[in-house]
Amino acid sequence: MDITKVATVPNIRRQKYYEKIGAQNMTPLWEVLGALVPPQPTPQVQPTMWRYAALRDQVLEAGRLITAEEAERRVLILENPGLKGQSSITQSLYAGLQLILPGEVAPSHRHTQSALRLVLEGEGAYTAVDGERTTMHRGDFIITPAWTFHDHGNPGDQPVVWLDGLDIPVVRFLDAGFAEKSDSSVQPELRPEGDSLARYGANMIPLDYQPKHSDPTRVFVYPYERTRTTLNDISSSAPDPHHGVKLRYINPATGAAPMPTIAAFAQWLPAGFETRPYLCTDSTVYVCLEGAGDVSIGEVDYHFEESDIFVVPSWHALRLKAGRGTILFSFSDRPIQQTLGLWRERRL
Repeated sequence: MDITKVATVPNIRRQKYYEKIGAQNMTPLWEVLGALVPPQPTPQVQPTMWRYAALRDQVLEAGRLITAEEAERRVLILENPGLKGQSSITQSLYAGLQLILPGEVAPSHRHTQSALRLVLEGEGAYTAVDGERTTMHRGDFIITPAWTFHDHGNPGDQPVVWLDGLDIPVVRFLDAGFAEKSDSSVQPELRPEGDSLARYGANMIPLDYQPKHSDPTRVFVYPYERTRTTLNDISSSAPDPHHGVKLRYINPATGAAPMPTIAAFAQWLPAGFETRPYLCTDSTVYVCLEGAGDVSIGEVDYHFEESDIFVVPSWHALRLKAGRGTILFSFSDRPIQQTLGLWRERRL
């Protein structure tokens, strides 16, 4: 008896069966179960590094090719090589480098996607959110909550570059994206600069303000000067073996993340400090604000300098080593995972 023939018969039958049910828009679970319900995360996201010094000329060249007004937002997208064509830096987040030149305005609009800005280079530009401006300084963490009008301008004398981070892939997955342009390019000033920080960022809130836990913060700028001072003030305490000294940014009125879909963190690593391996399920984007060091992401190793950006995919062992005193900013989709009861970590 030809064993090969006997084994082939069921395969032919199955294939015919699959074709029959396929015509009725069905497919067999048993053929894809392992991929749909894996024993542990199998991300398409790849460990990736963008060296700011190598990208800077291309960012500035974009300023010679198209105006901020023409582009609406003059941004070079940082696309993860494992997600080609998806305009995504991780499976749930988008990131890009935005440039605004002296005298330019990126016109006012709003959208359902939540956004953050991390200023990398230059001084004197501003972001306005719902009628209040904040002047940008390197390292400032600025947010644009969903469906708030915002514009950017540069009355200064030098180019300003910042990293944009948005939850575009999440909103795209949910088919919940809306956008609207403002009637005017520049918002009228409704509140003086610093008003939101004074009202909501000083361990007090207005008497009648009753936020829900999921509401985004009314503090839309977290000045780097404050962040740096805080990390410095607690840097003498024993560093956590997996994180060094690491803090999360919060909505001070609720203790939740600044936005319901995006968490952000600031981290201090003393000179020579090396973290133990750490895994978590939120793919995370890191930016070096000060210092330099080495990072191991699974089996991939990089050296990073100031303003370099790197991605740690879900469930990849992360190890950091600071060459000198180092401050890292990072952001991820952790609030979504925690709300759904999916977030997990492992400390090795």
